[in-house]
Amino acid sequence: MSTEIVQLVEQAAPYLSSAVSAYGAAALTRAENAAVESTANLGRRILQVVWRRRNQQGQAQLEAAVQDAADAPDDEDAAAALRQQIKRALRDDVELLSELARMLPASGETVTVTASGERSIAAKTIGMAITGDNTTIRP
Repeated sequence: MSTEIVQLVEQAAPYLSSAVSAYGAAALTRAENAAVESTANLGRRILQVVWRRRNQQGQAQLEAAVQDAADAPDDEDAAAALRQQIKRALRDDVELLSELARMLPASGETVTVTASGERSIAAKTIGMAITGDNTTIRP
């Protein structure tokens, strides 16, 4: 197994755990939820991308691993089995590795964005944000 695959799965592990904790087995099919933290939503997106790229047998195996991890969130073996399914998918699909790498934040990059208060917004990067009552854009 390539070092690149191992590193990517290690980097994705917290996102996968968060997604399974937040969504359970529905992580494979559920839409993004604004009320769920971005870590869980990224993990859900990773799981869905992997699931869509697998054949029927691979999908069933990934579903079983997600269900086991959801049923026993403190079980390291269940979490390891889920990571193993991701590794297997990455070994079988070279393009998937680069797709997931683009989804994950750069290694070591930590971004915290906080918004509080009525009608507040927050973003890591933003081109233009217009907020407030009766706001208009003027040339």
